Amino acid sequence: MTMPAHAQELGGRLPSESEKAAANHLRRILAAHATGDAKLRVLDDEQKPAEITLTPALSGLLMELLRHIGRGDAVTLVPVHEMLTTQQAADILNVSRPFLISLLEKGDIHYAKVGRHRRIRAEDLFGYKRRRDEKRNKALTDLAELDAEHL
Repeated sequence: MTMPAHAQELGGRLPSESEKAAANHLRRILAAHATGDAKLRVLDDEQKPAEITLTPALSGLLMELLRHIGRGDAVTLVPVHEMLTTQQAADILNVSRPFLISLLEKGDIHYAKVGRHRRIRAEDLFGYKRRRDEKRNKALTDLAELDAEHL
């Protein structure tokens, strides 16, 4: 998969071995406290301790990010209200740009025209992706049930 035009790996590069180890260590610490609000103590710019409360939802989001970094994956954060180009949207769905445009023209994904260019809200793209994945999972489940009947 190509990287979206605005994406950059961790600091313009993939995570180092020590960064992967640190991400995995922090993820394990967060996982140990994920059931309730976790208190995270960090040093501020003046080396004074500051305490941050992480809700379970925020801890989960951070753990997911840290899991990818810990594996050495490139990670791109996309705000849900971000307007994406067709190439960025195609990269996120891991499809070709012409295929994405066919989805737009069929009305499967809502888009807006900015001049003569199509733009897709990330929220609309992720909604389509969620629906597509649910449909695929249902088809796989149905197929597995049919296969189980014939065994």
